[in-house]
Amino acid sequence: MKLNNIKDPKELLQIIDTCKGKVELITDEGDRLNLKSKLSQYVSLVSVFSSEAQIPELELVAYEPDDIKKLMDYMMRG
Repeated sequence: MKLNNIKDPKELLQIIDTCKGKVELITDEGDRLNLKSKLSQYVSLVSVFSSEAQIPELELVAYEPDDIKKLMDYMMRG
């Protein structure tokens, strides 16, 4: 799923932390980064989150239906 115009990356990471299953960020190169890992959150996203106040688009993959719903709800609020 693609998330567009992410205005509050901190809130998105808080939602991801509540997910029960794996949530992955798909990079432009096709790599899959486990966003449930704090290390991945800090190391892999620091350049994205620090470069702009608003993130135009991220591609995420969630495997649990409840997790997908949480992320979709977040997307609909924005």
